[in-house]
Amino acid sequence: MCGRYVSARSPQELAPLFHVPDVPVKETLAPSWNVAPTDDVWAVLERSPRDRRSADAAVERQLRPLRWGLVPSWAKDVKIGARMINARVETVHEKPAFRRAFARHRCLLPADGFYEWQQAKDPDTGKVRKQPYFIHPEDDQVMALAGLYAYWRDPEVQQDDDPGAWLMTCTIITTEATDAAGRVHPRMPLALTPEHYDAWLDPDHQDPDRLRELLGQPAGGHLDARPVSIAVNNVRNNGPQLLDEPAS
Repeated sequence: MCGRYVSARSPQELAPLFHVPDVPVKETLAPSWNVAPTDDVWAVLERSPRDRRSADAAVERQLRPLRWGLVPSWAKDVKIGARMINARVETVHEKPAFRRAFARHRCLLPADGFYEWQQAKDPDTGKVRKQPYFIHPEDDQVMALAGLYAYWRDPEVQQDDDPGAWLMTCTIITTEATDAAGRVHPRMPLALTPEHYDAWLDPDHQDPDRLRELLGQPAGGHLDARPVSIAVNNVRNNGPQLLDEPAS
């Protein structure tokens, strides 16, 4: 699975990497070295402008913040999102919580890397602790994690045009772990290569077999996995120091 990751790059850095024409200025997120479920995260997606209702409205590629933890449109309570942070690639096209988003609402979630944990014995106390590992591309390029997003209408807000009426949430698609990640955990987030961005993001591309082919060709390249500070274990901790080697 993927339960924590790093997203420390600015919108000004991310926009050209994903060919987003306009850098968001009204909405911004602080860099995070400890992104956790229910946090707002940057997502790249394509959708028709809200103020254009016609069927031939132009599609825009956007960089915008979404809440991590997908809340399906039919959900009674937003709390379900905390359990929907990941979608397995093997079943994402058929699971009720994800199949609608898989058909029309796909996104990319930029990440610098992600964390996984192994049980390790503390050399001082002898007690077993959770040792976090930071897994990232060896060349330090941005990872484009395949994701889905959904709209959820808050029934307690009466007006559709109220900013609080709609919540946009997302989930990360996971696959079997390879390379260094496989030595730490059996699952990992699925990253796509740039030549697959357009097809994955296109809301009119609805051929499930072709979409699954894209997910069957995850980004290559080599991953590095190294132990980092156990301060990562507390979601309240943040900052680049979390990537420091653990104290011996």
